[in-house]
Amino acid sequence: MKRHTAHGLALAGLLVGGFPLALAAQESEINADNTPYGTTSGEFLLLGASARGAALGNAFQAIANDVSALYYNPAGISMMERPGALISTYSYVADTRYSWGGLAFPFSGGARAVGLHLGTFGFKDQPEYTVDLPDGTGGVYSVSESYLGLTYAENFSDRFSAGITAKGVFDQLGEVSGSAFAVDFGTNFHSALNNHPIKFSFVIQNLGSNLSYSGDALNVGVPREPAEGEEGVPSNPQPGSYRTKAFSLPTTFTVAVAYDIIAKESTRWTLLADFNQPNNTKAGFVFGTEFAFPQMGGSNFNGAVRGSYSYASANADTDVPGSQLNEEAGYQGTAIGGGLSYTTETFNLGFDYAWKYMGILGSTNFFTFSIGW
Repeated sequence: MKRHTAHGLALAGLLVGGFPLALAAQESEINADNTPYGTTSGEFLLLGASARGAALGNAFQAIANDVSALYYNPAGISMMERPGALISTYSYVADTRYSWGGLAFPFSGGARAVGLHLGTFGFKDQPEYTVDLPDGTGGVYSVSESYLGLTYAENFSDRFSAGITAKGVFDQLGEVSGSAFAVDFGTNFHSALNNHPIKFSFVIQNLGSNLSYSGDALNVGVPREPAEGEEGVPSNPQPGSYRTKAFSLPTTFTVAVAYDIIAKESTRWTLLADFNQPNNTKAGFVFGTEFAFPQMGGSNFNGAVRGSYSYASANADTDVPGSQLNEEAGYQGTAIGGGLSYTTETFNLGFDYAWKYMGILGSTNFFTFSIGW
């Protein structure tokens, strides 16, 4: 009996002693950074839709109730009071440009809404360079990326709405092209806290198929080498093509909240925040605020000023102590903007502007024009 007891104690000692080692090994494996940086395609899908949204970051999803909600949160167009159209243009880095346009139509007394939207990004006629010809080949190439989306949204109660978008994604990179299909899904819950409006949103964007490429630039001719001893055998190149890897779209999951600190007829002050988890980098967050002044001085003019800070974690391995890159990254994500609109019972016209700092890439400017009828 004592012998069995001794064996049991020895086995228990081994298990207890080995357990911390197993946990340490498991923790080391869990803590390994498996973040899939740079593994998605169609990154232009993340560039936004309006100056108001650019100034407030993704936190805008909680209060999106104009045409740009087609992009930020499909549920938002069900809260529009009248049909509208919106056009934005975005001066991006390296002489590229992003543009977005949308139309939204409420119906069934405002309980439902549909919308159509389009986003484009690219550049034209850039010189070609190769390893063999570093001064240029004399040729040029262009890039054109775009998406086309159709949205449906509905108010399911006086506090809850939801919407869904189906969209095709099209990518033309020089002589190769690709396409994919994706959906966006969004919800909005609006209530009151201490008699002040509060809104919550849940949004998934760009959930869909992978983007793969094909085209003439991938076609090649493979020379045929004559077998040993063969003479006079035709050596015409055999047709072939490079195989490309399909990459997923930049899918993002976001939870956002907005609360009106001041909610008066003449003044509204809203605080916003969100948590977002992309599939191509680490989680991030946004804090923003908007001061709105409806019917300024009793007129039909409405004004607003906005600002936000968006944090997106970068790969820590790229941090260099004392580097200017680190200092620039600290300010990256800062955005400010404002807007002015004129509204009557049957018509509204608006203009919005946003400035966003992108670290070492510099600053960008977003302009939006909107109309409602």
